[in-house]
Amino acid sequence: MNIGLDMMGGDFSPLEAVRGVQQYLKTAPAPVKLYLVGDENQINPLLEEYAIPATSVKVIHAPQVIEMNEHPTKALKEKQQSSIAVGFHLLASGKMDAFISAGNTGAMLVGALYSLKPIEGIQRPTISTILPKTNGGTGVLLDVGLNADCKPENLNQFAVLGSLYARHILGIEQPRVGLLNIGEEEGKGNILAQAAYPLLKENSQIHFIGNIEGRDLLLDKADVMVCEGFTGNVILKMAESLFGISLEKHIRSEYFDRFDFELYGGTPLLGVTKPVIIGHGISRSKAFLNMIVLAQKMIATDLLGKMKESFLS
Repeated sequence: MNIGLDMMGGDFSPLEAVRGVQQYLKTAPAPVKLYLVGDENQINPLLEEYAIPATSVKVIHAPQVIEMNEHPTKALKEKQQSSIAVGFHLLASGKMDAFISAGNTGAMLVGALYSLKPIEGIQRPTISTILPKTNGGTGVLLDVGLNADCKPENLNQFAVLGSLYARHILGIEQPRVGLLNIGEEEGKGNILAQAAYPLLKENSQIHFIGNIEGRDLLLDKADVMVCEGFTGNVILKMAESLFGISLEKHIRSEYFDRFDFELYGGTPLLGVTKPVIIGHGISRSKAFLNMIVLAQKMIATDLLGKMKESFLS
């Protein structure tokens, strides 16, 4: 099992990425081989400083960096020796089994779609986020920004992808799927919600419980919460602000602490043929550690293989 890590992506790389690698190698019961993609002149001194064993990592030199403000498609074409471009080449060619980056989100999405392609049968890949529930559990919300506008069929597919993720990664045996809406009754909502409801209701691959409202997102109402990416991204940013406000106001709460994105590492791109995990640009060592753990779990459970099976027919 080989996991690739973009060492140059993010505001605090490569230092925080190296620290995350160190924490992973210390805590993982069976560490995997890590491919560290980036400028070896910056990476190697840090590996020596943090006593990273050479047997556990392999540095892949990539002298260029795609900056956060660059146009994704243009940058990938012009910077083929960038850490993101090299990482996707290694992933697509089978030298790596998963790829992680906290760099330019657009470049990660474009690179994944052009290098890997969607799983056959999937119209649009999606990104999700974890929402902590008040009862101590977790739920998954998707889409949270990749698909601002959706068709009913897209939401139906998101429900399948989210259910598989909840079952095999979050350990929820029979995930309950809820359609985010402005009312619980069937027939509520806009044209998209009204058209998606019967598709979800008839989908035998999921356990659909009907409509859920905004007030239900953090309660134990559903495990997989489906919406189009415009609404999902607004919710994601609001959830991030709750954690920021709790720190600013010195509110000590075990519940609000669980809104810390670093606990979950990054968001997986669901619906492409290999594991791709996108981290927040301000990720520090804990986030890098948890992104590696997530990638390892996705590979070990053959999550993407299960997704491919679900869309064969």
